[in-house]
Amino acid sequence: MTTDKDLNPMNVMNPLNINPKLLDESKPFTTFEMGKLWATYMGNSMSIQILSYFLQHCEDENIKTLLKNGLALSKDFTQRIEGFLKRENFPIPIGFTKDDVNLGAPRLYADEFYVHYLKYAAKAGMSLYAVAVPLVMREDIREFFIYCNQCTTVFLGQINNILTEQKYILEPPIIPTPDSIEKVEKQSYLNGFLGDVRPLQAMEIIHLWDNIENNVTSMALLLGFHQSVQDQKIKALFKRGLDMTDKAVKQYKEKLHVEHIQSPVYLDHLVKPSTYSPFSDKIMLFHKVDMFAMKIRSFGNSMAVTARRDINFLYSRTLLSIGLFVDDGMNILIDKGWVESPPKAYYRG
Repeated sequence: MTTDKDLNPMNVMNPLNINPKLLDESKPFTTFEMGKLWATYMGNSMSIQILSYFLQHCEDENIKTLLKNGLALSKDFTQRIEGFLKRENFPIPIGFTKDDVNLGAPRLYADEFYVHYLKYAAKAGMSLYAVAVPLVMREDIREFFIYCNQCTTVFLGQINNILTEQKYILEPPIIPTPDSIEKVEKQSYLNGFLGDVRPLQAMEIIHLWDNIENNVTSMALLLGFHQSVQDQKIKALFKRGLDMTDKAVKQYKEKLHVEHIQSPVYLDHLVKPSTYSPFSDKIMLFHKVDMFAMKIRSFGNSMAVTARRDINFLYSRTLLSIGLFVDDGMNILIDKGWVESPPKAYYRG
């Protein structure tokens, strides 16, 4: 079991002896700096409200430490971004505030769910930070994203330790160690629907597993949101999201199960039957639109390393459904006046 010595609060100011440069006056903000800092601020301002509520209903001390670490990182990242923006006379986004959370609301999720959620959210954050590093040219901003990425790497290590030691997740699947190097010699390597269909290769298994893991967490979060959201249009959209995600998970699970490979289990049992919402409709809808949009990148990565046509076909169908969900969710956000526009190019009237 994890001890207090193993799982300590993170020193967010210097977790890996990293101290990002505070200012680089030699270069102005470019599109890359503006866009990535804006997106990072919005996501972490949302996380601050979500994690603040989770901390009101947590009994396990190790999980409580994880939540505090996640909250500390989100606060640190947003404060650093505010410093960058103020020095450039760039307006601070509204993001999400205490008005978007009711800390006195009853418990909506079990303690175990928080660990799965933290991994789900941290992976999304890491994807954002990692993409920013090679794009951002200004040294102080680039070092900030390296800092974010490495902080999140340390944090994910803590999360995975709790998941495995508390037995909240299954052991990853094991496949035979190859006896020798084997070259692909037949076009049938790509088959999936008909003919000679080969076993799944390692990268296909990894991404099926990862997509199932992400989606069962997304479903449990969405189930809690669906129970408590007030707006009926948003409730209907959440129900649609639950149904399409459940369908996709079952299809991915089947691909593993036919080859006797276990898969991550559903987490719906970790949702409490409460209809008293701890979150505003705005933050819940933004959260799900944002995370469904992040799935597009995840499925793109999966398709890039998947050779079997049947699996890529499933990913393609899921991408189409996700795209329609995100589009409809954005339309509701816009209609409600809940969308802050990212920085944009000059208007050509």
